Amino acid sequence: MTINRHGSTTLEFPSDREMLTTRKFDAPAELLFDVLTKPEHVRVWFTGLNNDLEVCEIDLRVGGKYRHEGVFDDGVRCSFRGTFLEIERPVRTVQTWVFDGRPQDEAVETTTLHEVNGVTTMTTLLVFKDKSGLDSMFEHAADHRDDPEIAIDGMQASFDKLEDLIRTLVVHGS
Repeated sequence: MTINRHGSTTLEFPSDREMLTTRKFDAPAELLFDVLTKPEHVRVWFTGLNNDLEVCEIDLRVGGKYRHEGVFDDGVRCSFRGTFLEIERPVRTVQTWVFDGRPQDEAVETTTLHEVNGVTTMTTLLVFKDKSGLDSMFEHAADHRDDPEIAIDGMQASFDKLEDLIRTLVVHGS
């Protein structure tokens, strides 16, 4: 039986320049890796509720670039880009992460997948070069460490959409 894990993403701040998200998915690591790294899948889940990415370019190799651009749930056009630094299929990617609205706040993002009995735990650690980089992500929240729910709404919507996409792929045998 598949569990509905909507809203189960957790957010922690290991330091004043790190953000760690964790979410479980009822899928093998191999499938989750594909859904996280193939443009035909990322364009569907990345923005959250009712929007798809308008630009989704992924050159999945060390030194390869990625770019995601679209209109997000709040109606704001956003774009993200970076370069892959490490790829260990199907368990790990490391890449630079740049939000084009604040390119000075570049971070390194490490996503790790750990599968146990068909359930894969995804952890994503975003490490900024300084505290102001992390703080700029949450400019709408006075202190995101005291109220992580404010900070996590968009991620929850995206990961819920990712979960729904995985279910359709499992049902259709993709």
